[in-house]
Amino acid sequence: MRPEMMKQVEELRGVNAVKVKEAKEKGQKVVGTYCIFSPHEIAMAAGAIPVTLCGTKEEPIAVAEEKLPRNLCPLIKSSYGFAVTDTCPYFYFSDVLLAETTCDGKKKMYELMGEIKPMHVMNLPQQSEGKENLEYWKNEMMKFKGFLEDSFETKITEDKLKAAIKLGNRERKVMKDLHELNRVKPAPLSGKDMMMAQWLKGFNVDKEAGISIIEDLIDETQGMVDRGESPFTKDTPRILLTGVPIGAGSEKVLDILEESGASVVALENCTGYKGLDRMIDEDQEPITAIAEKYLSTPCSCMTPNNGRIDLLQRLAKDYQVDGVVDLTWQACHTYNIESYNVGKFVKEELNLPFTQIETDYSDSDRGQIKVRVEAFLEQIQG
Repeated sequence: MRPEMMKQVEELRGVNAVKVKEAKEKGQKVVGTYCIFSPHEIAMAAGAIPVTLCGTKEEPIAVAEEKLPRNLCPLIKSSYGFAVTDTCPYFYFSDVLLAETTCDGKKKMYELMGEIKPMHVMNLPQQSEGKENLEYWKNEMMKFKGFLEDSFETKITEDKLKAAIKLGNRERKVMKDLHELNRVKPAPLSGKDMMMAQWLKGFNVDKEAGISIIEDLIDETQGMVDRGESPFTKDTPRILLTGVPIGAGSEKVLDILEESGASVVALENCTGYKGLDRMIDEDQEPITAIAEKYLSTPCSCMTPNNGRIDLLQRLAKDYQVDGVVDLTWQACHTYNIESYNVGKFVKEELNLPFTQIETDYSDSDRGQIKVRVEAFLEQIQG
């Protein structure tokens, strides 16, 4: 049982690849980004199209390993592999790239990627709390603003920033509304469909069209809720998936969970709820408001990362979860280390079953993970 609108959502992959090509042919500028910390509103205010770049598939990793070490995070290797093989249309059509110092691996990889396309790197503070960190991050926002103004020979005004903030908030709000439909028991959407809808929004060239499609998906899904329709039962174990970002090609663990009889009702990660939790204050000075919103992102690169614990607590309660699965990519040291405190909190404070799964993009350990997941679900149901 699946909403018919999901077909249109999935078609966005092909539609957006065509639209970004058409936009470039009309002379529109494109800003390629990789991270949830990237302020898309500043790019939109510059009259550019901000797009998320490819980095969730295994195929280009072998080429990336000709320059990058094998024992590196698969997300980093995939991102670089897509760039050097020129197999990501969004990277191909990007005029400039926006990078960020969220981890040492990405930071050094960006040095190599910067040889391919013009790149601006935003230096992220290591702490999200404190006035000095906000001032530092605001300064980085201003540097990015200046970079785009120089690169595109344009002027980013306060009015343009405010208009971009409103559009960005509308997109976040509709995606948040979609995600929150899964608070219902049983959930109307599979975790796979929720992930696809959330992940694909980053590639939307026409944000208004993307918002409209999700609004239609919400209406159809709400109808399913009203009729009591769901691909799951009230006894299906409800799972909160936390940890690293995933997308088409790297959803292995999510697939295994649902193939094994679970319902992944909430995605805390960067391609899920994490970036939707807080809107940008539309009444505040724009650069300050944008800086505050993005700096509040509860990423494991922050120390301490108390925001993640708070978010997990709220999601576990609101989505009535029966267990928490923490997904970590191999060599992602910040998420790997943080998993200890996350697990301790989930088990001792939330009194919920918890497991961490460390893996990469390949299917080589699929059988092993399936055995672990089945045992975990038996623990929940036991």
